[in-house]
Amino acid sequence: MKFLHTADWQVGMRAAHLGEKGERVRHARLESARRVIEEAHREKVDFMVVAGDTFEDNGVDRIKVREVAKILGGAGCPVYLIPGNHDPLTPGSVWEDAAWGEFPNLHLLKDAVPVEVAGAVLYPCPVFAGDSKEDPTAWIHADPGKIAIGIAHGSVENAGYEQVMPIARHAAGLRGLDYLALGHFHSKTLYANDDAAFRMAYSGTHEATGFTEHASGNVLVVEIPNRGALPQIQTVRTGSLEWWSYRRKIEQPGEIGKLAAELDALPAPERTLVDCVLEGTLFGHDHEALGKAMEIIEGRFLFGRVEMDRLVADESGPEWFEHLPNGYLRDAARDLLGKASGEPPDAVAAAALMEFARLWREAV
Repeated sequence: MKFLHTADWQVGMRAAHLGEKGERVRHARLESARRVIEEAHREKVDFMVVAGDTFEDNGVDRIKVREVAKILGGAGCPVYLIPGNHDPLTPGSVWEDAAWGEFPNLHLLKDAVPVEVAGAVLYPCPVFAGDSKEDPTAWIHADPGKIAIGIAHGSVENAGYEQVMPIARHAAGLRGLDYLALGHFHSKTLYANDDAAFRMAYSGTHEATGFTEHASGNVLVVEIPNRGALPQIQTVRTGSLEWWSYRRKIEQPGEIGKLAAELDALPAPERTLVDCVLEGTLFGHDHEALGKAMEIIEGRFLFGRVEMDRLVADESGPEWFEHLPNGYLRDAARDLLGKASGEPPDAVAAAALMEFARLWREAV
């Protein structure tokens, strides 16, 4: 028996922090949803499970709800969904739309009761409130005679992130499950039972939603030949966007130049988002390298942001200062450098100095 495990599509997310580029990111979520369906066809899975948070919230435009239903309706196999904490099963929720009844392969699991499927039993844990502190899997006592698959949405206990709907770290073993398909955490994570077998996993979101999701943009294809057998878990890439986060403390001359070279080598800039935070010391010879890095980040990628409020210029000044004519240009540059390297450093002066450098490079 083979199935596809996915979760946390978050269709309808606003991505407001990305400004005008947010629409491209929102569109990518639907593009990647179609790739999930392509993988279901390619892998010839018996069914799919969607472990919650298909939507960002219950206020998502119903046009998008119907588009998602249509995408899932083309899976060519049964699809079993549970509501998550973002789209819980409440009055007026996205799950009341008539679209869910238009495709016979779609099965919204609204109750915590076993469901017979081809070759297995599903144990769904639908979410009815976004802030529950109860373990959603506590009700499960799996039938020992059939392959048992749980579907739940929540936080694995002591995992170091927001704790809602806490799930025991060894829940698969405690509940007698061959596999527990989880949603809520956006990066792929596998958990081993006491016997060191991986029977519980977050698939992660099918398309990353931010810079902190280091193992997202995937689905899991799981194969279980018989009750008690070790699940064979395959990671399949579905995401299209690349999110790169750079956090650098500059302590030696030349480090910014190395960063600029790293950025310059990143492939597919048209689908790459970059967030860069610099702190430490901006050495005199590195001003030009910083300008190059900023030009790459802000001008080349789908989205780019640089934060350098804690990057303090030293007092030596960049080499190009010496080529400035005596008079007000050199005086203005020195004045900006003094403020940028002061205590506390003046971020506005530092930004102005970078712009000064860019204009000077264009002039010469």
